[in-house]
Amino acid sequence: MTRCDWCIGDPIYEAYHDKEWGVPVKDDQLLFEFLTLETFQAGLSWITVLKKRENFRTAFDKFDFEKVAKYGPSKISDLENNAGIIRNKLKIRAAITNAQAFIKIKQEFGSFSAYIWAFVNHQPIQNTFNTLSDLPANTPLSDTISNDLKKRGFKFVGSTVIYAHMQATGMVMDHLQSCFRYQELK
Repeated sequence: MTRCDWCIGDPIYEAYHDKEWGVPVKDDQLLFEFLTLETFQAGLSWITVLKKRENFRTAFDKFDFEKVAKYGPSKISDLENNAGIIRNKLKIRAAITNAQAFIKIKQEFGSFSAYIWAFVNHQPIQNTFNTLSDLPANTPLSDTISNDLKKRGFKFVGSTVIYAHMQATGMVMDHLQSCFRYQELK
């Protein structure tokens, strides 16, 4: 079985690649989870976040954005002292700010999914890359989405973070053509 090179050698990475990466996500709570994890990943490796994912789920109330939006000083202090997650104070506060902005988008568009997927006309972009070096870190579209999210109050949503989010949630299908998932998700 041929996989994308980036995940080979770590069972957590391989399972994530085989079951989740690139699969279209339309569920708001799962979209919020991925967006939050991507923001915590900024400047770090994705495997670092994946290894702490269950801890994040527990710490952030299973990524219930309604609850996260209401976190106050006591919960923030708990998160800042939680060794099971990435304890970056700015990213913790950004998660709360992002939950609040997420709710506003949901109110305006009916769902965050409707908002974010409209950028790709509600269909995944099918890419045809042959090597990892072909994959971009960002694109003009991720620039556009990033800028729009920032205007709406989101934090830690630079173009590279947003492109990673698009890959993770299947907005773009970036499995290499040689990968078994490429045909499955095509």
